[in-house]
Amino acid sequence: MNVAKFAISKNKKDATERLAVLRKTIDYHRYLYHVLDQSEISPEALDSLKRELVEIETAYPELVTPDSPSQRVAGAPLKGFKKVAHTVPQWSFGDAFTEDDMREFDTRVKRFLKDSLGRAVFPTYTCELKIDGLKVVLTYKEGKLALASTRGDGKVGEDVTMNVRTIESVPLILTKSITLVAEGEVFMSKREFERQNNERAKKGEELFANPRNIAAGSIRQLDPRIVAERHLDVFVYDIGSISEAIPESQIAELELLKELGFKVNTHYKLCKNIDDVIAYYHAWKNKKDKQDYWIDGVVIKVNEKEYQEALGYTGKAPRFGIAFKFPAEQVTTVVEDIVLQVGRTGVVTPVAHLRPVSVAGSVVSRATLHNEDEIKRLDVRVGDTVILQKAGDVIPDIVAVVKEMRTGKERPYIFPEYVEDCGGPIERVPGQVAYRCVNKNSFAQKRRLFYYFVSKKGFDIDGCGPKVIDALLDAELMGNLDDLFTLTVGDVLTLPRFAEKSAENLIESINNARTISLGKFLTALSIPHVGEETAHDLADSFGSIEKLRTASLEDFTAEYGVGEIVARALVDWFSDPHHRALLDRLLEYVHIEEGKKTSSKDQKLSGMTFVLTGTLTSLERDEAKERIRILGGEISESVSSKTTFVVAGENPGSKLAKARSLGVSILTESEFLKMLR
Repeated sequence: MNVAKFAISKNKKDATERLAVLRKTIDYHRYLYHVLDQSEISPEALDSLKRELVEIETAYPELVTPDSPSQRVAGAPLKGFKKVAHTVPQWSFGDAFTEDDMREFDTRVKRFLKDSLGRAVFPTYTCELKIDGLKVVLTYKEGKLALASTRGDGKVGEDVTMNVRTIESVPLILTKSITLVAEGEVFMSKREFERQNNERAKKGEELFANPRNIAAGSIRQLDPRIVAERHLDVFVYDIGSISEAIPESQIAELELLKELGFKVNTHYKLCKNIDDVIAYYHAWKNKKDKQDYWIDGVVIKVNEKEYQEALGYTGKAPRFGIAFKFPAEQVTTVVEDIVLQVGRTGVVTPVAHLRPVSVAGSVVSRATLHNEDEIKRLDVRVGDTVILQKAGDVIPDIVAVVKEMRTGKERPYIFPEYVEDCGGPIERVPGQVAYRCVNKNSFAQKRRLFYYFVSKKGFDIDGCGPKVIDALLDAELMGNLDDLFTLTVGDVLTLPRFAEKSAENLIESINNARTISLGKFLTALSIPHVGEETAHDLADSFGSIEKLRTASLEDFTAEYGVGEIVARALVDWFSDPHHRALLDRLLEYVHIEEGKKTSSKDQKLSGMTFVLTGTLTSLERDEAKERIRILGGEISESVSSKTTFVVAGENPGSKLAKARSLGVSILTESEFLKMLR
């Protein structure tokens, strides 16, 4: 690309004046864009100003100053980092994990202040988001950045000034000519993290694990040019020392930092008591994932500086502050056993039984290991210490083994030839990673088949959960799916804990479920490889059960466009004599709403594909899916370039990040509900 050259004045005085205006203008727009997330000119226009500045400085190298915008990336790679002693000790906050911990903190603060000041006082608190990044200490002399260092051991850190200078949100010169030590957090935004990994994927490079690791690793890069390419960011949150009067409160301190030109996270709040603090915590626990940066808790500080000074420090941390951590989303635990679980289609899944551990706010003691290949990939063994992860709506998953913790007593897991719940041997399906029961009528498989048949995704029979199904099967009142519709009140009264009213209610629920849509009927049958969305798509495409049961392999692959595996599974299922007989019997008891189409004027979501992630507060996910289908839309379980909208509820999972990386439109719950009206 050809870039126009600027006419450089041959008069040094004119060039000096032009440079001064350029530097001031560039820094003003840098502050707007990187600190306030605002812009008055386009990025291209700002780049043009920077190019002109560089050309003038190239013509007059003696006019280059350390605080020039051109000097954010400069010099050759470093040979190593110099150790620097902190002029202000760098403390770490103690942690709180429960409301009780916070109330104990509040009690300690008030008790200590009463003892110290000789009177009862009631401090207020400042709540700030705890950004998951790397602490940095910034020293300014006469308003100019002189030193940036890591926290290190709290007394000695490393000089990373050259790298921090590349971060556009860090001012090289303050709005006041003062001496100051400020503390902040270096982080990488979620959007930049996704961009970096997309670039690495294109190059075939190993992907970064998480943004915090990149931020920490980048700050310790010896080549500042690499740091500049990673577009790090900084929130500044504290003043360690200042050459003028220190503000009287934490809130005033944050306001001063903003006035000096620092980027300060705007979501801080003054709380009058500990109840307000706890309410702030819970509010952010539910919406933290909506920000473009990772948040792992809330930092609480006594707001009044007078009280902070009276409280002072322990040997490890300030008494006036504490970090109220969000429930961990990645923890370690121990695999106590690996057992096989038989699914409704006969697939055998290995499940890790774990030492119970709290992750993302709930205690977990089970995690699927998916299949034999996954066990081999992780090299997970009984007795291993493992890393368990849960994010948003993602089921807890074992992501790695901490092999350094092995003692030699760990036992590799080998798939057995015989599984009791299958009533016989298991076999690996050719061309697939799954094992399956050879005996397709195993009792464990039958139970799960019935569970799914009556679930919300199938016939949605109220009051007929797994415990009722177990009781009916154990009493041998059912052997096949259609037997459910032949039950009488008298049959149910023979079951434990069933009185006449409860028996009548169950039969009424069964009778109310006798009319069902074609999509839900297909879902309830548990045809291998045919999930809920595929079942509804098949219903829309074929329109009736009769057309489906007589369709050929070519009909499925050509008309619906499913893959070979799904098409073969459908043909095999419908051609099986036992399944044909089951269908005939079911059709005696149930009415399938076939070919029921909404008028075209009501199909306002036609041609749109939706992916749901997170928890919706105003309606259940199954209801949301049904309303999308009624209006002509389609639902997918995975995000792709063909996705029209991702609906993000509370605590969304990795699908939200995937949507952002692909540029897919994201809807809040309220925006989604408006579309359904």
